Amino acid sequence: MASHACLAKMLAKTHLRLLSPPAGAPIVAPPVPSPIPRPSRRRPPNFSFSACPQLRPSPLMASSSAAAAEPSSGDRALAVEPGPEEDELGRLAEVAGRAADAAGEVIRKYFRKKFEILDKEDLSPVTIADQAAEEAMVAIILGSFPAHAIYGEEKGWRCKERSADYVWVLDPIDGTKSFITGKPLFGTLIALLHKGKPILGIIDQPVLKERWVGITGKRTTLNGEELSTRACTKISQAYLYTTSPHLFKKDAEEAFARVRSKVSLRNLL
Repeated sequence: MASHACLAKMLAKTHLRLLSPPAGAPIVAPPVPSPIPRPSRRRPPNFSFSACPQLRPSPLMASSSAAAAEPSSGDRALAVEPGPEEDELGRLAEVAGRAADAAGEVIRKYFRKKFEILDKEDLSPVTIADQAAEEAMVAIILGSFPAHAIYGEEKGWRCKERSADYVWVLDPIDGTKSFITGKPLFGTLIALLHKGKPILGIIDQPVLKERWVGITGKRTTLNGEELSTRACTKISQAYLYTTSPHLFKKDAEEAFARVRSKVSLRNLL
């Protein structure tokens, strides 16, 4: 996997963040676990408008910020920047789903088949499946939203002059090593940010045909079924899942060991 996919990993976190548990239910254990491991690799810099010169706040946004900073008579609540409307969110989610479908078709064609494996500058592997799946997603997204910007794991930025509002982040195969060795422990990650805020995320496992979708303001779903966290109230009742304990170092490893010793069920993928 490339070392400069600056936001693809936000998808998994966005997926969990968007999960809305029942009111009053304490959150102790994670939701239904993803079968997708995430190998350790060098972290890219966080997203910023400076990463892509065209992705600058518009003059209207800048003037609005300046106006908000000016003193006013009396106390006045700051206006909250509105997000996409319900209909627009539905359209964005529909396009994201079609992008995941397109990537899945490519990936299944190469899974457990012979193909060339290349090494990138950081020595992480890449295959024709990674590249072709990303191109398939890009074609779907730009076909519907030509003014949106895209950051892909394989090709980096595809900037558009009017795209400051929406940025798509794509990782066609998160877990390329698993894909290469024929293990279905990988997934396609799609994230969408609106003015820097994650509003939509998809984790798709095209071989097992499992898809997690998180949309701001809605419950996370797995293949269309709503998910929720377990209602346990003690860590001794909780389930623990992790890709590998070897990913933790020093203090984090010790903290992980303390948690691992207290939970009810451990699953180290």
